[in-house]
Amino acid sequence: MNKTRFLFLLISIVFFSCAKKKENLQRKASGKINTISVIIDDQLWNGEIGDSIRNKFASPVIGLPQEEPLFTINQYPVKLMEGFMTDSRTIIVVKKEGKNKFEIKKDQYASPQNVFHISGKTGAEILKIIEKNAPNIIQIIKETEIAENQRIINQSLINTKTITNTFHISLKVPSGYSYVLKNNNFIWLKKEIVSGNNSLLIYQVPISSIKNESNRIATIIKMRDSIGELYIRGTEPDTKMITEEGYSPYFSKIKLDGKETYETKGTWVLKNEFMSGPFINYAIVDGEHNRILVLEGFCYSPSRKERDLMHELEAIIKSIKILK
Repeated sequence: MNKTRFLFLLISIVFFSCAKKKENLQRKASGKINTISVIIDDQLWNGEIGDSIRNKFASPVIGLPQEEPLFTINQYPVKLMEGFMTDSRTIIVVKKEGKNKFEIKKDQYASPQNVFHISGKTGAEILKIIEKNAPNIIQIIKETEIAENQRIINQSLINTKTITNTFHISLKVPSGYSYVLKNNNFIWLKKEIVSGNNSLLIYQVPISSIKNESNRIATIIKMRDSIGELYIRGTEPDTKMITEEGYSPYFSKIKLDGKETYETKGTWVLKNEFMSGPFINYAIVDGEHNRILVLEGFCYSPSRKERDLMHELEAIIKSIKILK
């Protein structure tokens, strides 16, 4: 009888453990876009280590006219690392322990999730680990947040057959956007928001348009200003959209759908009107179709934060697939 009870108890424990493990694996990560949970005791958070984390992960976003943090940081003491905090998509755990360690655990408490564990024997050792690994952590978080935004976008999409037929691409555009203007070489979509709007432009130019490597950024600015003059104007005469001349745009090379792409971030202004905002421009070198394919997102939001608005546009653009 005692053996039977023992076996029953053992089977119950194993079953409960497996069920609990399965339940944990099925938990869905949650939280607002571009938000991270930092699990660190107040003593470390209020000193050099906290300063380093804030400097790295809450530094100003490149390309926005007003300062906004790269990520919104929520800090919690280590003893409170339970419940809703473990459902965050991004968790950074910082502890002072008997060994130096940096470890990334995927989907440790929920999915999709990245948990970054940082520990050191001293504050100086922890600072070294943060300094060394911050760029990689930031890149992983950015990729995760783009994927999450694209997941949200995919829940409700508009019909993009016109885009596909015009430019031979597939693009995931969420509901709320509508066509403002479309012709054989140019499409403009817009989404109205509270006191402003988000816009997405798609157009193409000959592949020879961007050929001088030493002057590519100037060529891209000239190209987008000419598009602004043709299609994007205010209600008054001579109110075309141009690139803000007082700020140097940010320029880099990346890959989109496996193709060389020039990424340009900066500020636009509506000439002779008091309107401005950020833009992000992607010029894709598409040799198969002998063209430069350009996708640009820009927003106008004078009374609202712009980081997450631009992040949505970036997620839309990065869903592109160029068709054969």
